[in-house]
Amino acid sequence: MTISIILPAKNESAAIGDTVAGIFQLYPGVEVIVVNDGSSDRTVEVASNAGAKVISHPYSKGNGAAIKTGARAATGDIIVFMDGDGQHAPADIVRLLARLEEGFDLVVGARQAGSQASVGRSIANRFYNKLATLMTGHRIEDLTSGFRAVRADKFREFLYLLPNGFSYPTTSTMAFFRAGYSVAYEPIHASKRIGSSHIKPLKDGARFLLIIFKIGTLYSPLKLFAPIAVVVFALATLWYGYTLVIEGRFTNMSALLYTGSVMIFLMGLISEQITALMYKDKV
Repeated sequence: MTISIILPAKNESAAIGDTVAGIFQLYPGVEVIVVNDGSSDRTVEVASNAGAKVISHPYSKGNGAAIKTGARAATGDIIVFMDGDGQHAPADIVRLLARLEEGFDLVVGARQAGSQASVGRSIANRFYNKLATLMTGHRIEDLTSGFRAVRADKFREFLYLLPNGFSYPTTSTMAFFRAGYSVAYEPIHASKRIGSSHIKPLKDGARFLLIIFKIGTLYSPLKLFAPIAVVVFALATLWYGYTLVIEGRFTNMSALLYTGSVMIFLMGLISEQITALMYKDKV
């Protein structure tokens, strides 16, 4: 089967050349596509000189948008996504491809202990992994890793779901689980990136919170909404019990909380039906 390797890049001139060269050293003649997401440095020149096919966005659209551009342009039966900042070792590609040959549809490079990441991002990633594991019932070792190999035809089924920002790994992984496709994790070691990160912890805090909700709504919204509804219902009951003993009456706050719990549950139920319709042709 033919292979296409896609590297989204924004201002990665310091690392992209060595990354592309390392890929060609191991896989001569393979299709390497660098998607230049509005870089202001020499990324295009360096990637082209290294032998990669370069596709440029006229302005920065986001990491996820670069992934979608690369996936549409790729001609291979298998697509390998990896970062162009030096974190991912081309030598690990062969192990991801080997797992695909075992029958999996998506293989994710799971970063192991000792991989270079900030303390905050490590804590957030562990939280995402546990939450996604709870939602899907499958052990998820690395939900946000951008190093992955996938069958191209199956990945393109979900392009319309992928956001233009950094959360494409989360979205694609949950979509594959929901569609009943086989997902595997292969241990890798991620090196320290070359150059500065494009992720800003304070600015992207809201984005990480949205990822948490996206994990639930992409797989099974009712699993997210139902516990919240139960908690609100319990609060309503506790408040009703308190006001009944102290004031001897049913208050407006109790009515509001009871109504809210029912509305939250119904929202989850409707979201569940919408989600099922989104995947109706994939299961």
